[in-house]
Amino acid sequence: MTQTNTSRYSEAGVDIDKGNAFVKEIKEVVASTHRPGVLNDIGGFSSLIAIDTNKYHQPVLVNSTDGVGTKLAIAHMCNKHDTIGIDLVAMCVNDIIVGGATPLCFLDYFAVGRLDLSIATEVVKGIAEGCRQAKCSLVGGETAEMPGLYRNDDYDLAGFVTGIVERDAIIDGSDVRVGDTIIGLASSGLHSNGFSLVRKICFEEQQLSVDQYIDELGCTLGEELIKPTRIYVQSVLNVLKNYKINGMIHNTGGGFIDNIPRVLPKGYKAIIDTKAWEAPPIFPFLADKGHVPAEEMYRTFNMGIGLMAIVDHTKANDILHHFAAVGEKPFIIGEIAIREEEDSEVELLF
Repeated sequence: MTQTNTSRYSEAGVDIDKGNAFVKEIKEVVASTHRPGVLNDIGGFSSLIAIDTNKYHQPVLVNSTDGVGTKLAIAHMCNKHDTIGIDLVAMCVNDIIVGGATPLCFLDYFAVGRLDLSIATEVVKGIAEGCRQAKCSLVGGETAEMPGLYRNDDYDLAGFVTGIVERDAIIDGSDVRVGDTIIGLASSGLHSNGFSLVRKICFEEQQLSVDQYIDELGCTLGEELIKPTRIYVQSVLNVLKNYKINGMIHNTGGGFIDNIPRVLPKGYKAIIDTKAWEAPPIFPFLADKGHVPAEEMYRTFNMGIGLMAIVDHTKANDILHHFAAVGEKPFIIGEIAIREEEDSEVELLF
């Protein structure tokens, strides 16, 4: 029987050998993220994580999934793929830390038109770095070549995180009270939301390029847009060792307007003083170039605040200083008040 170097499947666009080579390439990178409790390496059909029953008496598993949206287009435009994985991890782990959960393990789904080993490896290195920042184990994933559905150079990402929290330590907003203080933690920039509008303003309307230096930003447009999402896990866990937090908000899609109400008890509202911090230059730049009203900016973007913590007002200054001590840039940005029938759940003071 004649031996050939190709198969009908590879001719159709799916290279099994390249997929196997990719797993070998990233095996050490993945293993570098493993924390105690991980029982097997990647390559099996599933991942095994042991729960420390000495540490948790009533453990609750917390799960979340997310992607990075059209920020992927920015990675392609910049030809920079080693930080988009940080964004992927951040979007997932920041979602569970606001409930008080410690991330345990992370899985990724990487779909491509044609597997490029160098790009795929860079993406996974970013995912591993995000996991290290969150002290979360990357335990597996799925790489799928789908020719005909994606163009050759296209790829898409999804992430899945599992965390753990003691049942009586769950933070769900039920302890939020009138008079509580809202502390905002600075974002690193746009994070991973609003990029469809960003691309429309910057590339369709303004005809800018990612290599263009923007004076207002102090860097090229691409350098600003590709900045990875800040991961708040370790800072929040550190603060929780010493202080009670009544509610937390990951300020993602929907901004202040849609995210804060998710943790507010019925009949309460949040009053946000937008002058309490200075938004990074990218936000006024987009507002100006895109003629975007202030209210829409605060519903589309994080405006420089990536995470919010609602705390007892008597402890607010202590918690503020603790966040600063662990490397965050915190601001007191608002308070919780009674909401009258005609009031919105979020009141922005300009």
